[in-house]
Amino acid sequence: MVFASVLVAGAATGSLPGTDRRDAADGAAQAAPVGHHAEVARAAEEAAAHGASPLEAAERAVSRSGDRWAAVYSPGEYEDFEDTLDGAYTGVGLWARERNGRIEVTRVGSGTPAAGAGIRPGDRLRSVDGEKVDGRPVTEVVSILRGDTTGKSAGTTVRLGLERGTRAWSETLRRARVSRDTVTVRSLASRARVIEVGAFTRGSGERVRTAVREAPAGAGIVLDLRGNPGGLVAEAVTAASAFLDGGLVATYDVDGEQRALHAEPGGDTTRPLVALVDGGTMSAAELLTGALQDRGRAVVVGSRTFGKGSVQMPTPLPDGSVAELTVGHYRTPSGRGVDGQGLTPDLEADEQALERAETVLGGLGQ
Repeated sequence: MVFASVLVAGAATGSLPGTDRRDAADGAAQAAPVGHHAEVARAAEEAAAHGASPLEAAERAVSRSGDRWAAVYSPGEYEDFEDTLDGAYTGVGLWARERNGRIEVTRVGSGTPAAGAGIRPGDRLRSVDGEKVDGRPVTEVVSILRGDTTGKSAGTTVRLGLERGTRAWSETLRRARVSRDTVTVRSLASRARVIEVGAFTRGSGERVRTAVREAPAGAGIVLDLRGNPGGLVAEAVTAASAFLDGGLVATYDVDGEQRALHAEPGGDTTRPLVALVDGGTMSAAELLTGALQDRGRAVVVGSRTFGKGSVQMPTPLPDGSVAELTVGHYRTPSGRGVDGQGLTPDLEADEQALERAETVLGGLGQ
């Protein structure tokens, strides 16, 4: 089963304990009726029995289902998604968010094609291969950037229309296989540690726990989740365990059956903690934020999060392709739903969010 979220340079997959689950997407989810995954699987099986394409039959069934988050992947595409579990993906190395109907670059990976072209955070992405992206969901922009809709892969080119202030220009970039360390740590002049989590890929949760253990005694922590599109939910729960002494992280439902996710005991519950979020904070990152906020463990600073809280389940098809279909939603420990509404920070901040976080840490005893 999956909680969906997207990297603009490549989708991050995700999983929950006990079964294969993955993350993929954008916007306010609209779940289709529970049980439609059986209809999609049946359509694929009937197609295979008559010598037709199971993948194409599944795509037609998905289009009729009303499931906004559903997707059907060929075996090769699904294998590419699995690669993202290790922080590897095909793309140009930039991350973005939707802001006031526009697509804004939030992060550029070091050594990536986007960095080589001089693209910076704050630049506006106006078009991809001549297609305007204003007003389009982030997932659609992701699909075009990755070349998913046209079967393009690493080595192919993509033309970006960009804007910075009054300057407008175009860049042609070559897609590449990009690897990224999704957890980085740095110190501020105030002795506080900034732990930035770009996505919840494999091992990221334990890296967060290690960073907390290695922080100087008494030093506060800024957990920067801005632009984090989610990823492996199990890794987000492990990250929560760095700051909580056990207890509830989130609840979720699968076809109406309620389940729960719990932190491991023994986390640091006394160190001052601020979580930084913005409109690019999605899915598993929202799950972590909601747990820390509901349980009074962190002060959340920034802007309203994205609002992606639906649960997808992968369904294998006869030809090896995979359909991912919505089966439920998750909630924070206090029962708040995230889907379509996001999380409201305790303190609103935008351009000076990190500075505000430092100020808050000082008030918490940093």
